[in-house]
Amino acid sequence: MSELRINYLLIAIISSTVTGLIILGIGSIYLEQSLEDLNQDKENDQFFLNQPLEQETTITKIFNEAKDSVVHITSVTVQHDFFMRPIPREGTGSGFVISEEGYILTNHHVIKDASELRVTLANGIILKAMLVGTDPLSDTAVIKINSKDKLKPVKLGDSDLLKPGQLAIAIGNPYRLDNTITIGVISALNRTLETEASFIIQGVIQTDAAINPGNSGGPLLNSEGKVIGINTAIYSPIQGSIGIGFAIPINNAKKVAEDLIEKGKVTRPWMGITGTTVTEQLAINWGTGVDKGVLIVDIVEGGPADKAGLQGTISSPGQEDFRLGDTIIEMGGIQIHTIEDLIQTILKQEVEKTIEIKFVRNKEIVLTNVTLMERPDNL
Repeated sequence: MSELRINYLLIAIISSTVTGLIILGIGSIYLEQSLEDLNQDKENDQFFLNQPLEQETTITKIFNEAKDSVVHITSVTVQHDFFMRPIPREGTGSGFVISEEGYILTNHHVIKDASELRVTLANGIILKAMLVGTDPLSDTAVIKINSKDKLKPVKLGDSDLLKPGQLAIAIGNPYRLDNTITIGVISALNRTLETEASFIIQGVIQTDAAINPGNSGGPLLNSEGKVIGINTAIYSPIQGSIGIGFAIPINNAKKVAEDLIEKGKVTRPWMGITGTTVTEQLAINWGTGVDKGVLIVDIVEGGPADKAGLQGTISSPGQEDFRLGDTIIEMGGIQIHTIEDLIQTILKQEVEKTIEIKFVRNKEIVLTNVTLMERPDNL
C-alpha cells in the first residue's frame, strides 16, 4: 500500500509539475503575445498621433509660405443719401499677389464700383491700388500696387487635376479678421455658379472649408500650397458659413487675368442669341420635334446668328403670330443638349472663327455656318 501510495504521489507530483510547466508555458506565450500587442498598440497609437501632427505641420507650413502673398482689399464706393449728399462706404475682401510687379487677383464683386482701392499687406503696410481690369462675367478682377518691398507671388496649381476629398485650405480676411485660415476638403467639382451679371461659370469648385464675407477673392490652396481656386461665394441661409463654399477654378482665372493685364478686358466669342434648354415637357408643349438641344428665344439684330439666317421664337404656342425658333443640336461636331453645352462650346472657339451649326427647323435638320464675333462690352 505504501508503495502504491508512493507511486500515486509520484504521479501526482509529476502531473502537477507537467501541468505547471504547461501553464507556465501558456502564461509565457500570453505574456509574450501581450507584450507584442502592447508594442503594436503603441505603434498604432503613435501612427494615429503622428497623422494629425504631420497634417498640422503641413498646414502650418503652407500658411507660413502663403500668408505674405495674401492681401486685404478695402474698396471705397460713394453712395448718396436722401438729400443726394455723397456718403463714402467701405467694403472689404481679399486678394493674392500673382507677380512681383504687384498684380493682384481678386473677385469682381470685391472691387465693383470702387472709387478708391486700398491694399493692406501681411506686414501691415497700406498701399493705394489701381484697377487694371475687371470681368463681371467670370467675377474676376486684377488690381495693381507699387511696393518698395519685394512682393511674393503665390504658386498657381492646376485645377483640372482636382479630385473630391483632397485637402482644401482657404486664406483670407473674413469680417476684417486678417490672415484667417480655414481647412476642409474638395467637396465636389463641376458645380455651376451664376454671377451678378447672370453669366454661368462652369466647373466651379465646392469646398467645406469655411468661407465667410471678406474671404471673397482670397486663394483656395491644395496640399502643395498651390492656388487651385479663388474663393468667391457661399451658400448660406444664415449669412454665414455652413460648409458649402465655392471657388472659381484657377485655370479659368489664369486666362482672364492674362487678358486683363495685356488688354484691360477679356475677349470672348459671341453668337448673338438668347436660348433655353429643350426639355421633354417643352418639346411636347412647343412641338420642337426634338427633346434635347437649345431653342433660340431671341436673336440680336446684326449679330452672327442673325447674319447666318438663324431664327428666334415669336410669341407662344396658341397665338396667331406664333413662330417656333430654331433648335440648335450640334456645333462644330459637338452634340448640344443644354444651354450650358452651347455656352461652353462657344467659349472654346476663337473670335472670327466660322463654325458649322446643325439645327432643327419645322422638324427638319438644317446646316449653316456661323462666324463668331467679339462679345460687345455692353452685353
